[in-house]
Amino acid sequence: MIRKVRQHINQNEPLLFERSSPGKRGYQLPELDVPAVDPSAVLGENNTRAAIEGFPEVSEVEAIRHFTRLSTHNYAIDLGLYPLGSCTMKYNPRVNEHVSRIEGLAWAHPYQPESLSQGILEVMGTLEKILAEITGMDAVTLQPAAGAHGEFTGILLVRALLESRGNPRKKLLIPDSAHGTNPATATTAGYAVENIKSNERGMVDVEALARLVTEDVAALMVTNPNTLGVFEENITRIAAILHAKGAMLYMDGANMNALVGIARPGDFGVDVMHLNLHKTFSTPHGGGGPGSGPVAVKSQLEPFLPKPRLERATGGWRWNYDRPRSIGRVRAFYGNIGMHIRALAYIMAHGGEGLANATMDAVLNANYIRKLIEPYYDLPLNAPSMHECVFSDERQAKRGVRTGDIAKRLIDYGFHPYTVSFPLIVHGAMMIEPTETESKDELDLFVDALISIAKEVEENPQVVLTAPHNTRTSRVDEVTAARKPVVRWKPASTSSKAAD
Repeated sequence: MIRKVRQHINQNEPLLFERSSPGKRGYQLPELDVPAVDPSAVLGENNTRAAIEGFPEVSEVEAIRHFTRLSTHNYAIDLGLYPLGSCTMKYNPRVNEHVSRIEGLAWAHPYQPESLSQGILEVMGTLEKILAEITGMDAVTLQPAAGAHGEFTGILLVRALLESRGNPRKKLLIPDSAHGTNPATATTAGYAVENIKSNERGMVDVEALARLVTEDVAALMVTNPNTLGVFEENITRIAAILHAKGAMLYMDGANMNALVGIARPGDFGVDVMHLNLHKTFSTPHGGGGPGSGPVAVKSQLEPFLPKPRLERATGGWRWNYDRPRSIGRVRAFYGNIGMHIRALAYIMAHGGEGLANATMDAVLNANYIRKLIEPYYDLPLNAPSMHECVFSDERQAKRGVRTGDIAKRLIDYGFHPYTVSFPLIVHGAMMIEPTETESKDELDLFVDALISIAKEVEENPQVVLTAPHNTRTSRVDEVTAARKPVVRWKPASTSSKAAD
């Protein structure tokens, strides 16, 4: 049994209409000491309305508690852990949010003159320089608005460079452990995709790669650490194989939370990569964004970066639009500036040593969870874990319980589920990433919940198969919901036919 079942969420809040009681008010005012005035006589009948029929009548405290309880229907990082592997849903320090709301930064208009924008341009220029140092690359653009957008920009840069050499080539190689946006990016950029199977340790099969790299290959798109949470130990050899054939190495930097301050992609042969500021560098993540996906490149790709480019000139910063080899704009204005401010605040608050400590804490937390639940869940790959660990439901599946069932049962214990059924190369995957921001007490509660569920599967699997039990909506028919979605609400009919 777990030590404590967390109850973040109050699921059974009635409507205000149901709470209403005639005569209740949310305020109390003294009697008027001036003659009463008919509002319609002063404002005109067109500008006034009668009392709203059926409007709820509740006290102030009832209204406050009602909306506060409703707010807990959404799980949030301020409430608890997000164990979502590869998404790095970590707590954002409030100082970053405060800095991003400084009036001169928050209200800067993107079309205001450069002479009035030197402060915000300094923020962008400093961030570009720091990100280049962190990644070991030569230049950075902040224009792309999200990770997938950064991927697309990076592959367009590869294509532009190869075209300048006379042949854009035909295909991209993508490991089966890559993020799903990688093949979508490749296809959108006009390339065919060839898949590379992982070896028994969840890494790129180097021998297979060597056979596949031909004069038709433009680049390899590798996620490192990959979606299994495994670092590609042969990354320098992989880079050498590609470079020997004139191909390039693109790195999906979505999992840089495991590398910052410890290892630099540019040092092990990466030519171009993107970063997810909204994952690694503490900007808001989820709820529709906004995101930010800066792209870092080696010097040979710098001439092709999106324009305009920010440059230091006499008298301050300026935008350079004279970039004849540029792939052009990839976004209006210069990127999601609010994300840049937050990321720079996060980096400067930590400093180099602090960033390295955060990375080591992220790796430590993932391995702590891995070690504690390994006796209860199947670990499909015997390779070192980085910032996340991937288990499978193989042991529980023998009792008819799958990864989705375990995830739903976690909700009853007060936790957001882990990433379900991904990566696809692990059948019944359970991907867990605690990030560096979680305390040992929080991790222990999460581990205890998973252990308790594993024991429930052995003793009473039905309680897991029918979970969640404490939510407003219990288990739904997901297949029917996906195939026959109800997208328009209809009031229930009172006719006998409807009743039948």
